[in-house]
Amino acid sequence: MRHTIFAVAAAVSMTAVLSGCSAFTPVDKTETTAIGPKDVSASDLDAGKAQFRQANYGLAEKHFRKSVELRADNAEAWMGLAASYDQLGRFDFADRAYEQLLEVAGRRPEIVSNMGYSQYLRGNRKKARELLLEAKKGMADTTVVDSNLALLKKG
Repeated sequence: MRHTIFAVAAAVSMTAVLSGCSAFTPVDKTETTAIGPKDVSASDLDAGKAQFRQANYGLAEKHFRKSVELRADNAEAWMGLAASYDQLGRFDFADRAYEQLLEVAGRRPEIVSNMGYSQYLRGNRKKARELLLEAKKGMADTTVVDSNLALLKKG
């Protein structure tokens, strides 16, 4: 009999403890509004541009790469990524980024101009000139292309 009373008392105690989690703890029923998703791709794009302007090409590459991983259709991020790879001397990766950029945005003069500068950095003067002249044909403002062509004449 004593064991039965003990067993019943233990069962009642366990029931009280287990039910205590919800019975005695107040539940916050305040309604909240959801915060919309932040475009992380855009913040990485902005960070990449800032780092590129400060000549921190390794950090720029990191942010541009993250941006294209989050949004593969972001042409501006692909352009920044390719330019960062050019500045880092990683021309194999730059070529891949330019290929993706061409798929996303098409063969626009600004892209061809960057590809020409990339060839200049590699020492491929003939290919650089071809690409820069192609870009010049399609641009209204040819200041950048003219500067890059002048670099080809100097060195």
